[in-house]
Amino acid sequence: MLQTLQHQGLRHVVLCPGSRSGPLALAAAGLMRAGLITLSTAIDERSAGFHALGRSSASGVATAVITTSGTAVANLLPAAVEADRSSQPLLLISADRPLRLKNKGANQTVNQEAFLAPVCRWCGSGPLDGLNAGLDHELRALAENAWRHLHQQPGPVHLNLPFEEPLHPDLDQQNTFWSQWNRSEPEVNTPSPELWKPTSHSAAPALDPDQAGVIVAGPWRGLSSTLAPYQQALIAFQQRSGWPVLADPLAAIPCGLKGVIRYWDLLIPNGLSQLPDNAQVLRLGSMPASRRLEAWLAGQQGKQLLITEGDPRPLDPLEIAQQWSGGLAQWWQQLSPKLQATPASLSAQGARSSSLVQTWVDADAAVQNQLSELLPTQGAANEPALMVALAQLLPAELPVMLAASSPVRDWQAFAAGDTGRRRCYSFRGASGIDGTLSLALGLAAELGPTLLITGDLALLHDSNGWLLASAAQLPLLVLLIDNSGGGIFEQLPIATTPSDGFDQLFAMPQKVDPLALAAAHSIPVRQLACLDDLPTALEWGLGTAGPALLRVCTDRRSDAQLRRDLREAVQQRTSHS
Repeated sequence: MLQTLQHQGLRHVVLCPGSRSGPLALAAAGLMRAGLITLSTAIDERSAGFHALGRSSASGVATAVITTSGTAVANLLPAAVEADRSSQPLLLISADRPLRLKNKGANQTVNQEAFLAPVCRWCGSGPLDGLNAGLDHELRALAENAWRHLHQQPGPVHLNLPFEEPLHPDLDQQNTFWSQWNRSEPEVNTPSPELWKPTSHSAAPALDPDQAGVIVAGPWRGLSSTLAPYQQALIAFQQRSGWPVLADPLAAIPCGLKGVIRYWDLLIPNGLSQLPDNAQVLRLGSMPASRRLEAWLAGQQGKQLLITEGDPRPLDPLEIAQQWSGGLAQWWQQLSPKLQATPASLSAQGARSSSLVQTWVDADAAVQNQLSELLPTQGAANEPALMVALAQLLPAELPVMLAASSPVRDWQAFAAGDTGRRRCYSFRGASGIDGTLSLALGLAAELGPTLLITGDLALLHDSNGWLLASAAQLPLLVLLIDNSGGGIFEQLPIATTPSDGFDQLFAMPQKVDPLALAAAHSIPVRQLACLDDLPTALEWGLGTAGPALLRVCTDRRSDAQLRRDLREAVQQRTSHS
């Protein structure tokens, strides 16, 4: 079965310890020795699931996690939830007891086949009497079905495989098997690459590029293998329409895309001149994490079209857009012949739209200049200034992962000038901080040198990820913004009484020393004293062989007020300009 998965595209397996999963472990090790797959190990199944998800997201091809039975399977649920919501392929393979031991009180025997079902694209089972009872063609069919479901509508797939004893062959038996093993490829029907592309049988809904409109590019949730056609279609439609683009930092927009309004999060609502009443909105993917943008979109009167990359689930919380799941590339392919045959209009409406776009572009540039004045990149660190400095200092095209709390929001607002220069990742399908470090390590394993920007609680929540980091020596620099608790909650209007206290109920500061914790895992660490030291600190961290931790301390209360002051300053300037 593993050989069939490998033949269809499986490249990497993350193995967790266990006895019932011993046959899977030995089979994976044999394929690794044959050079057919790579293998890494993790003692924490929750961390393993997120690490595999990071690899899958970077490569566009499912990574597999192998676990034993019992609560090990339950620990895969958080990663499966995120894979489901972020539409990324993740293969979860669990070993189980045979049917004769089910519902008998047998040790480590639970209804694990049902644990992941609510969020999986498909759940498959091996023969209930044990995998040894299955015929070769049945096991191959099981693997084929799993791989097809993983990539046809990308998401998590669970294979629950009962194993009967004996589980562990001796060395002589293993050596005999591998010496006689046929390394030739099994005769399987490899899924067509067309199955990996978003398809839709309905006609593409039309928008009129000769009329006023705006493009809102939300977080990219397609396979990495389909990103290039998406970007080409985005460039083509923007050139044809001239519409401005409000791009989320996770939108994976191509470098050089015209009309990008990067600081829209600070400009809304007063800084963007009002669109004409009939202005159209082309929305790409899920909604960016901005209530200001949601309110602004809800106030638009024109037609709104939401295009997803093969995800048919409703993704419009406003319930005002027509949704089409065929993907932007297919949408443009269907519409472009008609649009290319009709030259762009030079009507008064078109001239008005062009003038509006230029006004927005000018306002965007003014915000960048204003932030440079208000946020010096020297002296004591604060979180908005840190984002501005990073956007200026990071090497071009270095991938960045942003923890799904304050970092992703601050990057969107204050590092927006960096949009389009690099791929930014943040796993916001379910918007949890689960698995932050393990996800970033998975990205680094596929992409090479990568930067993770995280808060202290998100990093501590996944501290077992350091075990993966120290074992594999993956090229990840972790920039820890330590503001002594959940700084995101300081930005919310939460009232507490003196008897309970904000810190106890929401911020929850911890007493763990993150530098000592990382050092205990043999991770190089450094403390950043001030923003002046950031260039040399980044050079140190990115030049370190393997993972490294760079810590900068900030004040979450004063930074929360600073964010409010900066937004107010931008709104005041734009309302008078």
